[in-house]
Order: sequence, then C-alpha cells, then structure tokens
Amino acid sequence: MSSSRHPVAYRLERQVGGNTKLLATVMGLPLIDGIFPAMVLAGALDTWTGIVQVGLLVFGGSATVAVILAEMDGTPREQATSVLAVGVGLVAVAALEAAFAPTIQSVLNLAVFERFAALVIAAIAAKTASARVGEYLPSSGVIIGLGMLASLQPSGFRVVTNPDTTQVVHAVAAAGSGVAFALTVAVLSPRLREVVDVDRFRFGSAVALGVLPLTIVGPLESDAPLALAVLAVAALLALDPGDQFEVGGSDHPDADAQTVTDGGEYDDDQPSVETVGDESETTAYGYPGEDDGERRPWL
Repeated sequence: MSSSRHPVAYRLERQVGGNTKLLATVMGLPLIDGIFPAMVLAGALDTWTGIVQVGLLVFGGSATVAVILAEMDGTPREQATSVLAVGVGLVAVAALEAAFAPTIQSVLNLAVFERFAALVIAAIAAKTASARVGEYLPSSGVIIGLGMLASLQPSGFRVVTNPDTTQVVHAVAAAGSGVAFALTVAVLSPRLREVVDVDRFRFGSAVALGVLPLTIVGPLESDAPLALAVLAVAALLALDPGDQFEVGGSDHPDADAQTVTDGGEYDDDQPSVETVGDESETTAYGYPGEDDGERRPWL
C-alpha cells in the first residue's frame, strides 16, 4: 500500500541514488535551494505554530514520508539511525543559515521578498501534487533568485556579527521538528506501510503546503495553524486499513462454495458455483473477475 512515485522524490532518486543519500537530499533541499532562508526572512518562524508548520511541511513533508515508507529498506532501528544521521547535519545547517539571515535581510526589501517566498512554496505545492504541472514551473532556486533581485537594496548592506539568538533557536526547532517527524515515521514504518496510502497523503500535504503561503501573505493571514489543520485532515484521510480486513481465504465461513460431506464427496445439495464466460473467472462467491479485485458495476 505504501508504494509511491512521489514526483519530487522520484526525480531526486534518479539524480542521487541511494536511500540514505536520497533522504538527505529530500530533507536538505529547502536549505539548498533557499526555501528555508526565505521562510526565516519572511517571518514564518516568529511563532511556535509557524515553527511546527515549517518543520512538518518543509522538512518532513510527503516526500520524506514517501522515501522512508516506499524506498528505504532495513529494520526500523536501521532506518531511524539513517534519519538521525541526516538530522544532525540538517539542524546544524539550519542554524547556520538562520545566523546569516540578518545579513541577508539588510540588503532586501522584506515586503517584496515575502511575496516571492510565498510564491516558491505555492510552486512546490503544485509540483508535489502533480509531476506534469511541475514540468512547466521554474525551480525553487530560480524563484528565490528572482525575488532577491526584485527586492535588492544594496545601500543597506551590513554584516551582522551578532546573530539573532531567538531566530537561530527557532530555526533549530523547525529543523528538529521535521527530523522528529521523520524519525517517528521510520520507527513506525512497518505499521504505516500497512495502513497509509502515501499518494493520498502526498496530495493532502500538497494542499496543506499551498495553504501555508496564504497564512504568511494573503487573504488567510492569521496566527491560526490552518496549514497544520489541513495536514492533520490529510493524514486522517490517508489512513486506509481496509486491506487488512479483506474478505477471502480459508478463514472466511463462506470461502468454500461447496462443502465436503463426511464421506469425502461433494454435497450435491449445495448451490453450484456460478460460471460466467471463461472458467478462469469463476470465484468462490460466484462473482466474475472478483479474484483480481474487480467487481461488476451492478454488484
């Protein structure tokens, strides 16, 4: 059930290869292409709600879930070890970028840059939802670069040697919450593979990610954790435990269409199995084609 071809993860898999390396690339991509510094500068980490939203949606999004559940092998402990190894570097780089954020902020018009930061998140949400749409959208780095050019104010440049401690702590907390989410998925991976539809969660998290920029700049600007609420609903809708309770097999009381008498012969009084067309389509329940999971519209 957990098999997935996440558009972002699949593209990166072909480029980097290796499960742990792929996980590091997926979780570290926001640090590489400028998404995380943009979120720091846009004030998305000013509240603890915003910290959790950025951590879960940017670092621990559906691509991270898809890599852990559909790509990574090994025991939960081995997967958790890989996540922790990636997480240490992730948190360190996030803190470093947050420390340099005030220097970058000195040369930018934040009112303009915030809109580009929101735009890049919306683009990532679209790419997550559809690989075909992502083919027509520019990369995150291009959008961030254009945003920096549009908001550039060189006259205000100054090197900030004393970084904002609160901003650094918030950045570490955001990265840490993403790592904690990935660690939880790794530990529970055997169970989650049975009950989670990864592609359904991917689409739901794309919607949640699309709500996030609207809470930064836009009609939904609010301190309420709207993106987290959407993500929680997406997680609930992605649960699909039905396959564990499929009807069939010898344990079902009606699994045998004919019963065997004490004499070892079939009881002719039992109803015969309905045959439709080719005998290969005959099933114990008399439903043609049911053995391959297909039922006729009238059933």
